[in-house]
Amino acid sequence: MEPKTSTMTLAGREFKITNSPILSYANGCAVVSLGDTVIMANASMTEKGLEGADFFPMTVDYEENMYAAGKIKGSRFIKREGRPSENATLISRMIDRPVRPLFPKGTTNEVQLICSALSADMEVDPATTAMNAASVALLLSGAPFEGPLGAVRVGYKDGKIIINPTYEECDEGQMNLIVAGTLDAITMVEAGMKEVTEEIVLEALAEAHKYIKEICQFQLDYVKGFEIEKILPVLHLVNEELVAKISEQISVEELNTIEGKTKKDVKAKIHVLENKLFAHFAKEIAEKVYSGKEIAEILNKLMEKNMRKNILEKEIRLDGRKLTEVRPINIVLDVLPRTHGSALFQRGETAALTITTLGGPTDAQIIDTMDKDKVKNYMHHYHFPPYATGDIKRMSGPNRREIGHGDLAERALLPVLPDKADFPYTMWLVSEIIKCNGSSSMASVCGSTLSLMCAGVPIKKPVAGIAMGLVSDKETGAYKILSDIQGMEDFAGDMDFKVTGTRDGITALQMDIKIKGLQIELLKNALAQAKEGRDFIMAKMVTALPEPRKVLSKYAPLIMTVKVDPDMIRVIIGKGGETIQRITAECDVEMDISDEGIITITAPDQEKGNKALDWIGKLTYIPKVGDTFEGKVTRIMDFGAFVEFVPGKEGLVHISELDAKRVNKVEDVVKLGDVVKVKLMQVDDQGRYNFSRKALLTGEGAASKSGGTVTHSVGGIDDEIVEGTDSVRRIHKN
Repeated sequence: MEPKTSTMTLAGREFKITNSPILSYANGCAVVSLGDTVIMANASMTEKGLEGADFFPMTVDYEENMYAAGKIKGSRFIKREGRPSENATLISRMIDRPVRPLFPKGTTNEVQLICSALSADMEVDPATTAMNAASVALLLSGAPFEGPLGAVRVGYKDGKIIINPTYEECDEGQMNLIVAGTLDAITMVEAGMKEVTEEIVLEALAEAHKYIKEICQFQLDYVKGFEIEKILPVLHLVNEELVAKISEQISVEELNTIEGKTKKDVKAKIHVLENKLFAHFAKEIAEKVYSGKEIAEILNKLMEKNMRKNILEKEIRLDGRKLTEVRPINIVLDVLPRTHGSALFQRGETAALTITTLGGPTDAQIIDTMDKDKVKNYMHHYHFPPYATGDIKRMSGPNRREIGHGDLAERALLPVLPDKADFPYTMWLVSEIIKCNGSSSMASVCGSTLSLMCAGVPIKKPVAGIAMGLVSDKETGAYKILSDIQGMEDFAGDMDFKVTGTRDGITALQMDIKIKGLQIELLKNALAQAKEGRDFIMAKMVTALPEPRKVLSKYAPLIMTVKVDPDMIRVIIGKGGETIQRITAECDVEMDISDEGIITITAPDQEKGNKALDWIGKLTYIPKVGDTFEGKVTRIMDFGAFVEFVPGKEGLVHISELDAKRVNKVEDVVKLGDVVKVKLMQVDDQGRYNFSRKALLTGEGAASKSGGTVTHSVGGIDDEIVEGTDSVRRIHKN
């Protein structure tokens, strides 16, 4: 293959495709760059189909290489790249979703796409560059890929739409939207938003498609002139003769009997027809002319075709609902007695039990990524066990689907979480999918909102989610949009469009389609219908729980914050961390200290939290002559005793100041470890503290302050001023 490089300007940055000097043995190899971000994509496809496959065996992997950003992996013990990060997994899914529908239906050739980040400019996220690189590699591979495919990221800040925004523009703006599409239509949408209206979303989609068309044309121009050897698809073909025979045995009227409110009802009626066919073809099955699996598969296809026809022509769904109707909703709050918050959200047969666990700042997750490290104080994990669909399967770690659904629900709630300064807790949510008949990810969004509110987390607004479906006719252009799709409508439909948001705007989007693309007008109608469904669901949620609980669970930890002079941080930490380790161990608390001097204490109860607060108050308090303390004798010398009057600070009680009467030997008055009350008499020019026990015995210290602090009551959310440090304590749990 001859070396070739092409460049264009994409939203103010150089966009380049080349096959030199890097070129692999893959069927298609391309290096695509946007600015200084460089992605190598390799596409390989077998000439033979995978034996026995009735699915498209394509795998996509995105490699997030640390060296691309000039970083060495953070672990002290493991430096080699290991399993993909969650971010890499999400990008792999993002590449897969718009590519898969652009292969002929029934393809069984094995396809592998590997996209590797070779360089990252730390300004623009590399995900869309990887998607574009994958498309070029597939075009060059000769695979039966009906591309090209283009992708852009869209931001929205200060009322302006931004194409390929920087990390900063995404963080500070209201939108982080990824759009993929072809020359003709949009094929995939993925977004996190801060309550953006449907009108702005549609405007952003339209603007994105303009640039997508430019990228697609640029790819087509690049591959012109290459001699590309085509790879023919090996299709999983349906036995048309058997289809005809089964169609003679099963009438439309019988297919129409396949309906019901529950998955069990529908499956039971399918099994009736299956048994009829198994009995009719018993001889052929015994002689292995046909297989039971083949017969059941054809029946299922006929059922799906009939279901689609009923929706398009009669607006009749399997469970009898109207196209815009949402399944019955059931909400149960405070399901679990000892968790910090829990709620069960059930819509139809899909039920998500979401549990909230609250922790301190030290429980936040630190993510070591290729571009920049992230600290997450809000995490949502989605768990989909086999019993959720009545199956028996091997249990393993979270798969790509679970990671993707967890990320979607996490993005949905991020815009409404309380500010960290006001609510310094780390929030961990787990959605256990108890049973599923479609839209479980949206049930986890609703369950998360309710669980957080049950836990007393002061979220700004509730968030609801709904999954929209589509049935369309390619020949006539007719289509019907379905609200709150169930399982079979997802599998046999043309779209899965998930929309989450508050009453005021959208917070997250995710769209996958099984057809070649969607027009803006259709998306407009889908968003409008989704808004109606979201409002209906929201009303049910607000009726069940109008606002977050005013009080946190009694089992949640107590968090207090204290602001001290930053110069005092070293005093609190101590030599080699000795002091802070002693505080956390003896008080049974966790502590986090910011560079600004904000100390966050996470305690199991108020008593232990107060103990740590008092300790910090003593450490940061600047002693004044005349103050009295209760300290411990730490050293005994011939000339006097040293007393630790606050943790880490000692002062001398001279032998002449130990008692009102003459003292011949220090041990006659105090012994090592004794607790004594002393009064500060002098701080010399070297900062040394001189104390007197005698002054208190003669009554000179009657107006002293215990422990060196001004004592105030602790409770509620009242502030406390610690004398000498100008610090503020705030308690975040009643």
